[in-house]
Amino acid sequence: MSKAALTRIHILQKAFDLIYRQGFQATSIDEIIATTELTKGAFFYHFKNKDEMGLAMIRELLAPAMQIALIEPLQKAEDPLDAIYEMMESILLKDSFFLSSYGCPAVNLIDEMSPVNESFRLALLEIMMAGKEAMEATIQRGMDQGRIRKDVKPSQVSAFVLIGYSGVRNMGKLVGAACYPIYLRELRTYLQNLA
Repeated sequence: MSKAALTRIHILQKAFDLIYRQGFQATSIDEIIATTELTKGAFFYHFKNKDEMGLAMIRELLAPAMQIALIEPLQKAEDPLDAIYEMMESILLKDSFFLSSYGCPAVNLIDEMSPVNESFRLALLEIMMAGKEAMEATIQRGMDQGRIRKDVKPSQVSAFVLIGYSGVRNMGKLVGAACYPIYLRELRTYLQNLA
């Protein structure tokens, strides 16, 4: 990887760390530059402005991370309902990257930026739709295998699970990770009722 590509990734990673903890709008370019120990010129060589950097962060860091955490476990699943539960359990309880006090970086950006920036909304929608479609495909596979009832609507189930995830991540910012096992217990019951 070239020095320029490494610098770009470095900027995105440092910006991501700050934005995850502070929010996009509360994080300034000057703060990002200070954490990277680069010059303003280096920042502006790679990004025209903070919005361009934010969109690159979504596409180049957040989307691949969500692919690994959310989509790949569902694609490899033998038992679709177990896979959905285990994927959520892993994201909530086992992934040391996501801190309960800060929530989910994707959900945070959806809450903060979707109402005010259409480019952000579309980039974040793309990530969420990829996760939703992966879950729908997993549910459909389970229906085809006879593991899930034929009357189940994959799009409704995936929407319900993701809405619950978004809510529990936000609740976790208020009360901590203690709310995650409650959500997971109810999610397991819900999923078992689909069989």
